[in-house]
Amino acid sequence: MRETRDPELVLLCVPDAAIGEVAASVNLGPWVAHTSGATPLSTLAPHRRRFSIHPLQTFTHSRGAEQLDGAFAAVTSESREGEETGYELARILGLEPFALADDVRAVYHAGAVIASNYLVTLHRAASELFDEAGAPAAALEPLMTRTMENGFELTGPIARGDTTTVEAHLEAIRSCKPELEEMYRVLAKTTRTVVSR
Repeated sequence: MRETRDPELVLLCVPDAAIGEVAASVNLGPWVAHTSGATPLSTLAPHRRRFSIHPLQTFTHSRGAEQLDGAFAAVTSESREGEETGYELARILGLEPFALADDVRAVYHAGAVIASNYLVTLHRAASELFDEAGAPAAALEPLMTRTMENGFELTGPIARGDTTTVEAHLEAIRSCKPELEEMYRVLAKTTRTVVSR
């Protein structure tokens, strides 16, 4: 007969909506942690030995643990011991940990969504415009990659103050993909703010 030990840590890797229910089913005693970027620690009640570790990375089912390589992890805890445990777990997983306060999780997660999910949306929108122009969407990937490699240094018509080109873009979008016009306008306005900083 195999001897079993009580766990020292229970890591909940479940959808955000299930965290509370699953946490409630775990016996009190071990550390209990979740991997959500947006869910507050109070969801782990009644556990007091709790923290969260959010790998700041996008994951696909077709790849393995190497997806963690080079990523950061937000660690949230209400105690020094919890933070140390979260940091240790992050390092074991090959992540670079940083502390995140529980009350700023929503704004942190919004930033992560803009950087990851909305990048997909931008690629999709740009691909639709390239399709309208008869240009290969595959040509966008090196452009997007180089933008990141260049440290996100802003170039292009807004950086140059070329309002004539921006207006021509809006007219072209309005004629072929009007559903993208509002997004372009909002991004142009936001980009002007970046230029003025």
